[in-house]
Amino acid sequence: MSPINVAKFGGTSVADAAAMNHCADVVLANPATRVVVLSASAGVTNLLVSLAQGELDEAAQDAQLTRLAGIQQAILSALGEPGEVSALIHAQLAEIRTLARQAQLHTDAELADKLIACGELMSTRLFTELLHQRGVKAQWQDVRQLMRTDSRFGKASVDLVATRAQCQAHIAPLLGDTLIITQGFIGADSDGRTTTLGRGGSDYSAALLAEALDAGTIEIWTDVPGIYTTDPRLVTRARPIPEISFVEAAEMATFGAKVLHPATLQPALRQDIPVFVGSAKDPAVGGTWIRASTRTNPLFRAVALRRQQVLVTLHSLNMFHAYGFLAEVFGILARHRISVDLITTSEVSVSLTLDHTGSQSNGEPILGDKVLAELGQLCKVEVETDFALVALIGNHMSEAVGVGSQVFDAIREHNIRMICYGASAHNLCFLVKESEAGHIVNRLHQELLD
Repeated sequence: MSPINVAKFGGTSVADAAAMNHCADVVLANPATRVVVLSASAGVTNLLVSLAQGELDEAAQDAQLTRLAGIQQAILSALGEPGEVSALIHAQLAEIRTLARQAQLHTDAELADKLIACGELMSTRLFTELLHQRGVKAQWQDVRQLMRTDSRFGKASVDLVATRAQCQAHIAPLLGDTLIITQGFIGADSDGRTTTLGRGGSDYSAALLAEALDAGTIEIWTDVPGIYTTDPRLVTRARPIPEISFVEAAEMATFGAKVLHPATLQPALRQDIPVFVGSAKDPAVGGTWIRASTRTNPLFRAVALRRQQVLVTLHSLNMFHAYGFLAEVFGILARHRISVDLITTSEVSVSLTLDHTGSQSNGEPILGDKVLAELGQLCKVEVETDFALVALIGNHMSEAVGVGSQVFDAIREHNIRMICYGASAHNLCFLVKESEAGHIVNRLHQELLD
């Protein structure tokens, strides 16, 4: 059998029956597509998250449950109320109600994962039925039988060896004549308990399944026609990029581009699987191919923006000509599972940035009291918020002459708090005030990418 294609569709692409039919058109247009990975229908995950937090009273819960049922019922009605699937969806909605009531009494990460995962379980049931009605041999697959993870609920890590074994055993033999429909974002631990990979994890799921099945390509279908030179909502002159390297795309995803989940490219890069990003609404306009190498390698390819950054500055005279200070700092952060992005140092202080956008803290400070107390035993801690991280993405940036002057001349009227340059040939990053970020991105695009 020739290499297969794994196609992933986001929430807006399965928002209603019409959108699902567009997805089916895209899937059936490529005979190589044998595995389809779906997100929950648009709006469903947000409703489930609010129920999982356990903060709503019964009346507010019922209002959310009614909205949730309305999204599913509209698709069922468009499909003609098929008996078996209708029963499955109504049973799932009943389970959601039960779990929401439990969350109101006491919630935890395990219960939240079980509740939030219901969105993908329903969207895939509905899409499978739609394909059946179009005469397609399709099989619904519970991804929890395939995707093996640890028990870190809310942001589980995947066991690659076990996942590959499950995929090869359960679905690889079917791919010759059966289209597999499964869920993104969710998995299960060794005890069969539902876990999630974190928000945005559906892209990652698709790439992991592609890796486990030795796929030839991965398609990520969204509501935009590819990866842009920057966010088109910020810069009207932003344009799609026809092709981009794995390294550049990974930098963009890491530093704020929302088209791809940052972890998506890791499995694709390990197995050198080309990734296509396009719009399910208008597949004919094309999109972006992500490959190991590209025909052109411009100095500046794109500019990315990540908001909600926290700047932490640690001051201590004990740093001066001393050994082990940074090791102690990073040891504390590691114990509390806090990931550091950028870092700069002087003789007596170190500044680092933390990404609040990826936090699972539900509005709580990214550095809790325990972390601050431990750090406070080593040094004076200063925490500042309302920053944004701007990243220029390109090629040979640490080797080219004049990069710094081009970049900083373009934004010379703005203050910059931190610069990281030289560690990678593919990016130049700096921290700015959140309120100035949009103007800075526009200026950089105008001067360097237009």
